[in-house]
Amino acid sequence: MLKYVNTDVVFQEIPDEVTLAINISGCPCRCPGCHSHYLWDDVGLPLNTSAIDDFVGRFSTDITCISFMGGDADPKGVNLLAQYIHEEYQGLKVAWYTGRIRVPAIVNKQDFDYIKVGPYIRHLGPLNQPTTNQRLYRQSDDGTFEDITYRFWRKTS
Repeated sequence: MLKYVNTDVVFQEIPDEVTLAINISGCPCRCPGCHSHYLWDDVGLPLNTSAIDDFVGRFSTDITCISFMGGDADPKGVNLLAQYIHEEYQGLKVAWYTGRIRVPAIVNKQDFDYIKVGPYIRHLGPLNQPTTNQRLYRQSDDGTFEDITYRFWRKTS
């Protein structure tokens, strides 16, 4: 069962979106240098359709996207919630931050508007570093995924 620890409305996780980030516990990745150790344990409240309905009720006028931050212990559960959001709240986009190198085969990528893949590797840096191994993809109108990681990199003059 998916559980979440907290949520936050953020502006930098998904370019051009005001995102409700849902921090999911029980992370099996345990990346060295992880800034969210508190998400390694199986703690928190159930993350299910009722929780999604509550979040949308509270934040729908303020957000354009819901992002699942983690959920690698139950990727199918994340996928089912993404499907639910698209069916019930067509105006909202759905993103998933996975620490895995690739999206598991049991997940239908088409159910996500954005997918970030890749574990945090300290010497390569996070998404805002051009050296990062992590990648953020946006689904295009034709269903293909475009790498938009460069959108995190600051331009220097």
